[in-house]
Amino acid sequence: MYTDSKPGASACGLRIGIAVSAYHAQITTALRAGAVKKFTDAQGAERDLRVVPAPGTFELTAICRALVHGGGLDAVVALGCVISGETTHDTYIAAAIAHGLTELTLSTGVPVTFGVLTCQTIDQARARAGGARGNKGTEAMAAAIETAAILRSLAGQRERR
Repeated sequence: MYTDSKPGASACGLRIGIAVSAYHAQITTALRAGAVKKFTDAQGAERDLRVVPAPGTFELTAICRALVHGGGLDAVVALGCVISGETTHDTYIAAAIAHGLTELTLSTGVPVTFGVLTCQTIDQARARAGGARGNKGTEAMAAAIETAAILRSLAGQRERR
């Protein structure tokens, strides 16, 4: 059983990519700010972040794939926002992104965290991008840092055997 997980793990020495959708920029800019702050608050050096814009949320999968395959990153954070509309378009977009990012994580071993808001209204998105419901960008970065730290620890255990 693995028991070394430490909430609030250090980002010192980690290199993390952030893919940020330009669509709903007011929301995604706040998500990005939360993610960057979490990384630096966890002793990560801002120079160890690689922030790449994506035209929209659907394109996050391709940008995250390029980041992962570019090498040298311990984790990637995907930040975006999908708001429900008059059609079910949002359902297909959100499901495709979730599936694509999960598949990328599983096929490469590089964790890609899901900081994509899937809200019914812009007010709900604002509440989750630094408002009353916190900042999901911060949470996605925390998950990336903790997962990368766990994977490093597990790799170290394998090397010691």
